Amino acid sequence: MASLDFEHVTKRFKADAVALDDMCLHVAHGEFMVLLGPSGCGKSTALRVAAGVEAADEGVIRIDDTDVTEVPARNRDVAMVFQAYALYPHMTVFDNIAFGLRMQGLELGAIGRRVAEVAEMLGLGPVLGRKPRELSGGEQQRVALGRAIVRDPQVFLFDEPLSSLDAQLRVQMRLELRRIHRDLRATFLYVTHDQVEAMTMGDRIAVMNKGGVEQVGRPGEIYDRPADVFVAGLVGSPGMNLTPVRIEGRLARASGFEVELPRAVRPEVGILGFRPEAMSPHLDDRWPRLHLSVDLAEVLGSDQYVYGSVGRDRIVARVDPSLKLRHGDRLQLCIRPQALHLFDAVSGKTIL
Repeated sequence: MASLDFEHVTKRFKADAVALDDMCLHVAHGEFMVLLGPSGCGKSTALRVAAGVEAADEGVIRIDDTDVTEVPARNRDVAMVFQAYALYPHMTVFDNIAFGLRMQGLELGAIGRRVAEVAEMLGLGPVLGRKPRELSGGEQQRVALGRAIVRDPQVFLFDEPLSSLDAQLRVQMRLELRRIHRDLRATFLYVTHDQVEAMTMGDRIAVMNKGGVEQVGRPGEIYDRPADVFVAGLVGSPGMNLTPVRIEGRLARASGFEVELPRAVRPEVGILGFRPEAMSPHLDDRWPRLHLSVDLAEVLGSDQYVYGSVGRDRIVARVDPSLKLRHGDRLQLCIRPQALHLFDAVSGKTIL
């Protein structure tokens, strides 16, 4: 395994189309790092630049301490797993997994032993003689993983490999990938737009936006202490409530409620943030209070999400599913003061 570094990497496709903009990121030895962001943020381009499929216009790519910026993709000792499995349809599972080893010129006995080891790890032993069309989606994904693992690369690169699987199979494959990472103790760089994948799989998450990295941290840090409005709105399902406020000393006034801040802050306007689970119908005189006009209530098993308005602001709250709510109801809620966030209205950066 090896570390992977992006040092001030910029990639342009046209003069006015910057895919990566001075990107800096360190992926440690044996780390499962997830690149999370919306479509067009540059995360897949970052993966291709790391693999050598795309050339960086500026900056340096390092694997361990070696500058590989100008090294051809075939010589970088990285393996890439794609969203499309890219299996050879005319080859058996064995031959698909063994293909890279044959290209390296390994002798047949060594290839057979290595393929057998990987097949056992991935539970592919019973299907080694089958063609890809005879496999389920999960089996095809494991074959694609096996083709990468069998090469024993320094770094594994994953480009949204689970996005074409159904929901139940995605859960199963998330567990499989974590197990494989633990067994291999390898360095993983994993691209996704799915925050559930990011939060459940990554040792750390790098949130990307407009070709750069907004924030890097452990999943709990990203969720509990977002660095700016973009991260706060992206991470969480539903996302954080973000409400414009006017600030007078320690008082932040929204259109339909107000909260007392733990200290006075400088700007006169800001954006108040609080997550749906930060609100409770159990009233506490010490907590800020608001009255939510209910538009829609969604019961999702153990959770109920209530969508409505407070003044001019749209708010979503997570409450007990036993509460019977319907359109037009008025729900009184308190907000936990320690769960409040305040962001600068201009820069979007966190203040509190």
